[in-house]
Amino acid sequence: MYSFMNDYSEGAHKRILELLASTSLEQNNGYGEDKHTKQAKKYINNLLGPVEADIHLIPGGTQTNLLVISAFLRPHQCVIAADTGHINVHETGAIEATGHKVLAMPCIDGKLTPEVILQALKTHSDEHMVQPKMVYISNTTELGTIYSKAELIQLSKVCRERGLILYLDGARLASALTCKENDLTLSDLADLTDAFYIGGTKNGALLGEALVLTKEELKEDFRFLIKQRGALMAKGFILGIQFEALFEDDLYFTLGRHSNAMAKEIERALQELGVSFLAPPMTNQLFPILPIHLLKELEKEFTFSVQKEIDEKHSAIRFVTSWATTQESVAALCSFLKKTLT
Repeated sequence: MYSFMNDYSEGAHKRILELLASTSLEQNNGYGEDKHTKQAKKYINNLLGPVEADIHLIPGGTQTNLLVISAFLRPHQCVIAADTGHINVHETGAIEATGHKVLAMPCIDGKLTPEVILQALKTHSDEHMVQPKMVYISNTTELGTIYSKAELIQLSKVCRERGLILYLDGARLASALTCKENDLTLSDLADLTDAFYIGGTKNGALLGEALVLTKEELKEDFRFLIKQRGALMAKGFILGIQFEALFEDDLYFTLGRHSNAMAKEIERALQELGVSFLAPPMTNQLFPILPIHLLKELEKEFTFSVQKEIDEKHSAIRFVTSWATTQESVAALCSFLKKTLT
């Protein structure tokens, strides 16, 4: 059985495990005050350009989203997101549980646009409705698409003109930054957003996300908020060691490139077979539209998820490749597809 269910099925890259093992008996300061966390932050800061950023290592993505949104919004304010956004669809109402509404807007290919943001502001214009104060985007999106630099510039422009906080969820940022269509860098993200995070959980780490705060007003007392939300790990060095390994050299990006390369092979096989996609294939998430009758045969050998029913005979499914996806598993999937679709 080969898994294309997600990009966090495996444990961690061997270089992370080796560094964890070799430092296991060290005595480190707790709560992220250790030398490994400091070194990891230094590596990341070197990639952010001239922007002065605060970096906080958080155990997981939902926890990071919850922290950011609950910390930076006042009680009467809400966050604008695509209707497919992770905070709207896959976080069990975590944001709403903090008292903040997610204002979900219909979007194409999972991406917000300035026009969509302005429409949300237009329909929430007075004190009888929640007040939009933050814009949430993710790169990659939940449909595997990415934002170009031009698109992010336009989003940043409208947010700054309208006094909105722009926050980018980077759970799959490695895949976004290493796909062939990408023209963004970490330095661009630091310049154009107010906060974003660099995902480790879905790119070779056991767990962990690196939250980057660039807007000065958002930095004050944030460690207090992390602690209050239960996200300040006593053994914070466990996170620090992992991000130290990921950013000591090009490993973080190497793993992203691998996941994209594996997806690209599957994409090519599907396109040769004339298969269409729910969203344009760009990164390590693919959404081919396949005959429903084929899925029962497919699930005998492969794990995947069904994204959306298209009609009575077809569904869009999701294949996800990871930093650890093997050539063997990709070849097996491509062989199965060619055998059953021709």
